[in-house]
Amino acid sequence: MDETPRARRGAFDPRLLRYARATRPFIVASICLGALTALLIIAQAWLLADVLAGALGNGKGIAQLRPALEALLLVVLARAAVAWGRDLLSHRCSALAKGQLRAALLAHLAALGPVRRGGQRTADLAVLATRGIDALDGYFSLYLPQLFLAVIVPLAVLAVLVGEDWISALIIAGTLPLIPLFMALVGAATRDRMELQLRTLQQLAGHFLDVVQGLTTLKIFGRAKAQIRAIGEVTDRYRRTAMSTLKVTFLSSLILELVATLSVALVAVVVGVRLMGGHVGLRTALIVLILAPEAYLPLRLLGANYHASAEGMSAAQQVFAVLETPIPARGRRTDVPDLTVTGISVEHLRIQYPESDIPALEGVSLTVEPGEILAVTGPSGCGKSTLLAVLLGFLEPQGGSVRIGGVDLATVDPDAWFTQLSWMPQRPHLFAATIAENVRLGRPGATGAQVWEAAQAAGLGDVIAARPEGLETMLGENGVGLSVGERQRVALARAFLRDAPLLLLDEPTANLDGATEQEVLAALRRLARGRMVILVAHRPALVGLADRVLELGRLPVPA
Repeated sequence: MDETPRARRGAFDPRLLRYARATRPFIVASICLGALTALLIIAQAWLLADVLAGALGNGKGIAQLRPALEALLLVVLARAAVAWGRDLLSHRCSALAKGQLRAALLAHLAALGPVRRGGQRTADLAVLATRGIDALDGYFSLYLPQLFLAVIVPLAVLAVLVGEDWISALIIAGTLPLIPLFMALVGAATRDRMELQLRTLQQLAGHFLDVVQGLTTLKIFGRAKAQIRAIGEVTDRYRRTAMSTLKVTFLSSLILELVATLSVALVAVVVGVRLMGGHVGLRTALIVLILAPEAYLPLRLLGANYHASAEGMSAAQQVFAVLETPIPARGRRTDVPDLTVTGISVEHLRIQYPESDIPALEGVSLTVEPGEILAVTGPSGCGKSTLLAVLLGFLEPQGGSVRIGGVDLATVDPDAWFTQLSWMPQRPHLFAATIAENVRLGRPGATGAQVWEAAQAAGLGDVIAARPEGLETMLGENGVGLSVGERQRVALARAFLRDAPLLLLDEPTANLDGATEQEVLAALRRLARGRMVILVAHRPALVGLADRVLELGRLPVPA
């Protein structure tokens, strides 16, 4: 991106028109309703001035003023109806725009893949997609409609007052810019505080996610209470940041009210003195006194509503940063060579992440033949998982290439490539669904018999038999209801059901005890039979499955 989010930020971010199409008719409708509101305000001022001037200056009775009073009542009811319609429209637009923005964010993240995420962590993205986008309610329902009123109403009022009393119009025109000036000064501080508040919330979410994922390990080593204190400290920091933001909000509202009040008072004093001197009539003075507060009111409300929208717009800048992360070019070739008869070769591979000065992989070369099992070992941080990400097609190398039977992987359509492989990470994700539905993710169209056969091959037979519902046993989010080893076997059953010629494994026995590891290894041996397998391994038992071992940074040696 050429411009930073702050540089592009203004009263209205045009990127909302691109990513949230529901804002387009909303903006047109808001402008029309703003113009109608301005006309009704002017009509109300005229009618009210006529009634008061007629009653006080000309001594007219109720019967004579009845037509004007009836018209005034209709105008007041029309203003109420327009305000109701504006609120209804803004809330509906907010719901549609948030849905479109959230869908665009999720679709873009899916296109980017699990590695490229615009520099955002998982917890940060979760906050953005939920709390962050939901905070746009204040922007659409309060700030944006008021923005159009703040432009249309003061201009319309000034246009009327120029014809009625140009001196009062001149005073209002000179004092009106004071409100946007103070609003801009206070808004800069509010914006920074809202960004800090959002970052603190994301930090809290990330810390909490890490603690929940590692809760078992923390309990084993007696570190759970220390993490409780750490979460408490971050929570307290978020509380202090939120209270500091509220303090700025209240003080800024006081400043805007004070400026507007003094400006209206100045207009009232000047027109009152001129009325006493006979330089203006009673009706003109009343119109000025009625319309002057209406000129300042939209700007005051705009400043107050800015704070309600600041958190949402701060989150929207981060959403736009993700949406503007370029999606890498997709390969178009769909005729992927058959991996049962051709191998994979990696030549002088080089990978470097943008946030690091040191390459994650440098000069890595390897070959794997059909039916061969290759174990990739090495110390933590040497690039083993990065190598799997390249083979999965999630990362493009800055140097070197990956070839399948002479075909460059960069030219292959990702969807066509995914049909050729199965992937089992360290912590395979299980959804809040039945065991059968989680297994069927490997092949959505599989029959019940095929799912049962895959579960048996993965060693899930005893697990399923021990539960009355069998394969229809409902699991909680991330496999709650199963042990860690049982979750690994559900992931293995997916791979059995998928029956792909290439199997990529990333520490599939991590965090397992010895007995459970042996059960998973037995299932892995059955799964690896006749397939090309590339596995990242630390444990000797897992390395023992391999035909060859590649230690990153060294030449491959026999297993």
